[in-house]
Amino acid sequence: MEVAVKVPLHRSFDYVLPQSISAQTLAVGMRVLVPFGNRQVTALVLRIKNSSELAADKIKAVIKLIDNAPIIDSTHIELLKFTARYYHYPLGETLFSALPKALRIGEDIDKTSINYLQLTEKGERLPTLRANKQQALLSQLAKSGKSPITEVKALGFSKATIDAIVEKQLAEVSIEFASHWRTDELKVAPKPKLNAEQAVACSTINQSAGYASFLLEGVTGSGKTEVYLQCLEEVLKQGKQALVLVPEIGLTPQTVNRFRRRFPNTPIMLWHSALTDNERLQTWRFCQKGSCAIVIGTRSAIFMPFLQLGMIIVDEEHDSSFKQQDSLRYHARDLAAYRAQQHHIPLVLGTATPALETLHRAIGGRYHLLSLTQRAQTSTDNHYQLIDIKGQHLDAGLSHASLAYIKRELARQKQVMVFLNRRGFSPSLICHECGWLSDCQRCSTSATYHKSMRRLVCHHCGEQSAPPMQCPDCGSTQINPVGCGTEQLEEALSEQFPDVALSRIDRDSTRKKGSLEEELERINQGGARILIGTQMLAKGHHFADVSLVVILDVDAGLHSCDFRATEHLAQLITQVAGRAGRSGEPGTVLLQTHFPEHPLLQDLVNNGYQHFARYALNERQETDLPPYTHLALLRAEAHDLSLLLRFLSDLVPAAPVPKIQLLGPIPAPLERIAGKFRYQLHIQGEDRGALHAYLGQMVSYLTNNKLAQKVRWNLDVDPIDMM
Repeated sequence: MEVAVKVPLHRSFDYVLPQSISAQTLAVGMRVLVPFGNRQVTALVLRIKNSSELAADKIKAVIKLIDNAPIIDSTHIELLKFTARYYHYPLGETLFSALPKALRIGEDIDKTSINYLQLTEKGERLPTLRANKQQALLSQLAKSGKSPITEVKALGFSKATIDAIVEKQLAEVSIEFASHWRTDELKVAPKPKLNAEQAVACSTINQSAGYASFLLEGVTGSGKTEVYLQCLEEVLKQGKQALVLVPEIGLTPQTVNRFRRRFPNTPIMLWHSALTDNERLQTWRFCQKGSCAIVIGTRSAIFMPFLQLGMIIVDEEHDSSFKQQDSLRYHARDLAAYRAQQHHIPLVLGTATPALETLHRAIGGRYHLLSLTQRAQTSTDNHYQLIDIKGQHLDAGLSHASLAYIKRELARQKQVMVFLNRRGFSPSLICHECGWLSDCQRCSTSATYHKSMRRLVCHHCGEQSAPPMQCPDCGSTQINPVGCGTEQLEEALSEQFPDVALSRIDRDSTRKKGSLEEELERINQGGARILIGTQMLAKGHHFADVSLVVILDVDAGLHSCDFRATEHLAQLITQVAGRAGRSGEPGTVLLQTHFPEHPLLQDLVNNGYQHFARYALNERQETDLPPYTHLALLRAEAHDLSLLLRFLSDLVPAAPVPKIQLLGPIPAPLERIAGKFRYQLHIQGEDRGALHAYLGQMVSYLTNNKLAQKVRWNLDVDPIDMM
């Protein structure tokens, strides 16, 4: 038999069954325990065969069968084989990375069950309780419906709070969902009437037969989620399952609440990195058995097994979070397209700012383009204004004009969002006397000053230190912060508007479990009038009262060595701007910049993202950049720079390779991280097949290269950034 083992080798292994195990009990997709070197490891059966290229005395015997039946089917194995081939990653590691931890280490597939919490009839009446936490838990369950207890705990509710409402008979604990939802009549809560564009989109998607990919290009607030819900309704009526991919953990609770309200008797489950190992296994198993109708998850949910998959939806398909940035560097959106083809089902890619690769496929006819141009809450677009900050005094990054706008909107009892994609107090400290900077000693970047912690923190390697009282170079005490972060912005706005409640949302302020959900709930209840945040605040959230968005530090994305920087900047501006004007009146979006005449900003403000994206595609075509060519990036790092350069130089052939262009070795934009030098080799091909053939040869060479064992390297196919 041929098996896969979780080792960093691009090959499978042959084993033989001992006489004590009948060949009739073996099947592809089962796990077996095998000897490997001086240890015993879990392996997955890929193929049953009667012969091997190895001599009989060289083939070891299986120790035991772990499963009585396959844990994944042949279709799922083919998906994972394709993933390993396309991303040139070891097959064994690819297969096992797609399994829950318990299955990777050989535990029973049905080893555990997860308890669920739901309101009783008494609890559904939402009685008033003295304990605030218990009252909040009742409200949460009323919104989310039947929920895993681990999910409830992740939102910040303790075991004592859960036990208290169970003891009062306001809620009850149950074990699991059954699969009767597939034959029961689907319950659907009241739904809004679709506008003409939404109705056309739903009808087109629902009438598709077999595989079809749809790009749902809808401006922010145009009702894309409502299209998802009404398309899913048709899928659920057929007793089929659906996968909904979302970019961030922070979006899953609000998304699942909305889906559960629409389909109250339908089992809907979450999948993301914050789940416990037991919950991940249980969700995986429910999905496989057909006990779960809809899975809402982040990128790794693309590897979930389904009994009968009927539709895949990728929300905010442009988002970089769908690309895994270490180990197996897959893109969940691209694998969703392959998986939809496998199952002959529709794929829906929704966004206001499509990735240029996706838009290119839609314009070329490979995807069906569906447009939503009407905002659901208002018929008028937001008003953009470029604030020229050249020569102006800035207070924590804010101009006088921006502060005046904020003051005006607060006087109207509206909410204001101030966006700055930089956490901490300031990006660096500087000596006013000699110019010393608080650089990280291990990276080619500065250490960020966090005033609340009184620490200098490198956001790349994690190194921390106390800020110096005196300059290490000249001894001066004139050490000042340079630049602005969200902490400094919060402090400045608190001084400007002392009587106004603020809310800061970034990775530092939401470390505690459940804190993000609590803060979002506070915002939506009107508890905070000024919202300060990074990208965490920009993605998919609905804030009905936000009438003004101020975007700081727009210029950071205008001048970059990454050819995708302008695309990412345009997407970010459009997504952040979409948080305003969702209450029935158009919002105002201020962009602070030193370059108001820049063509990108002028095009975006005057013509919108759709026009910008099509213009950007023309630029890509003229410069032979993706999606008109295909790109891979070989990254390498080592403490010894000469060794690193020798390793990469050995990979550059003496003669040109047909249809392949190589650039490098060149230093990475951030040349040094955690004490290691970082260099790159850009591999570009006119033809995808030719590129992958060349990459296959390169990986084969690296597998037997002695230098490759002394250098840490990785191959990134279809990279989304050059860092």
